[in-house]
Amino acid sequence: MKIIKRLFILILIIAIILVSYITYKGYKLYDVSISKISIEDKVNEIRSDKNYIKLDSVSKDFSNAIVAIEDHRFYKHFGFDFISFCRAIVSNIKEGERGQGGSTITQQLARNMYFTQEKNYSRKIAELFVVFNLEKNYSKNDILELYINTIYFGSGYYGVKEASFGYFEKQPIDLDLYEASLLAGIPNAPSVYGLNYNPDLAEQRRQHVLNAMVRTGSLTKEQAEAVRNVE
Repeated sequence: MKIIKRLFILILIIAIILVSYITYKGYKLYDVSISKISIEDKVNEIRSDKNYIKLDSVSKDFSNAIVAIEDHRFYKHFGFDFISFCRAIVSNIKEGERGQGGSTITQQLARNMYFTQEKNYSRKIAELFVVFNLEKNYSKNDILELYINTIYFGSGYYGVKEASFGYFEKQPIDLDLYEASLLAGIPNAPSVYGLNYNPDLAEQRRQHVLNAMVRTGSLTKEQAEAVRNVE
């Protein structure tokens, strides 16, 4: 028993050292990133883009769709969703590979603002420092607005305004439910669900978006069924 106890303590010490080291590296990455351009200045830079659009100038169907499919607990957490994170881990273990990321909208925004898509723990920690700063200083609607203006929709379209004009030749406020649900499904994997690449897969993804909207209460089953087979 003494050997097992000592082994457990040793493993615990190693784990603490490892976590501390990763956290330190993550903080240093965060510190270097915001020293180049502060979060406030970065936000102002995003907002100054000619294609930046306010949240109230975007179809409510699209806003509801993107929250439902990307981060349905967006308005309930403080940037990091422990419940979704644990669910993603369980799902990934079952699949035997990295199938889900469990990243919130705020985490994705932080990544788009400062970091690459490289998967490592230090970057995830740095990302969280940006997340908590954003959640502290900006409203949820501010964060959602910044997010929909920075995500990639495939075919060279960045932000919902470019994507709305590029795919449908209309203002984001004029997107109907069919178009909104189709567009909201793309950012998860633009090269897979982009409308100019794989229209069949994009349509399958749209069905998942509609299901998510029903689950979160932003659509009734009847409303979802009414647009399921629209072409």
